[in-house]
Amino acid sequence: MSFGEYIEGINYKVLDERTMRGSAGIMLMLALIAFVNGFILREFIVIPYISGFLALNFIIGIFFKSRFAPTIFISQLVVKKQTPFYIGAIQKKFAWSLGLALSIAIFILSLFLLQDITYFDPVCMLCLVCIALLYLETAFGICVGCELYDVALKLKLFDAPEEKPNCMGDSCNINSEN
Repeated sequence: MSFGEYIEGINYKVLDERTMRGSAGIMLMLALIAFVNGFILREFIVIPYISGFLALNFIIGIFFKSRFAPTIFISQLVVKKQTPFYIGAIQKKFAWSLGLALSIAIFILSLFLLQDITYFDPVCMLCLVCIALLYLETAFGICVGCELYDVALKLKLFDAPEEKPNCMGDSCNINSEN
């Protein structure tokens, strides 16, 4: 069971940034399909299927082996000829944990939405948050969950890692002096 892998020359678990951005792009495409079906076409039945798939994707990635998560697996096939750019897995695992919580919340609320239209606004809002987060990562390489991990370290909610893991685009400043 592992989120990320050790590679030679790096003392912490890593993931390939290109693969993770591709995975986020696949999830963004699925989220947009759910959003269009649910909130434009008013076909709410699509939302629990897609949010359930995304929750399962996060569960496989976090609790089993990250490379077996369907979106990561597909993304790896697409970017396999590109040179990997390794990023730390610890902050991405935190981000994926937030994604899991968000997708489970959407899944549960969307089941209620099938019977009661009053759940439309919360499901819609959570879907928009999900789409915004996935868009930021896919288009700009900004992992909001990774940034929140950095804030949690500064607030001393977690112990800082012994060695500073590289973030997407070298954007975060995780170090043991936090």
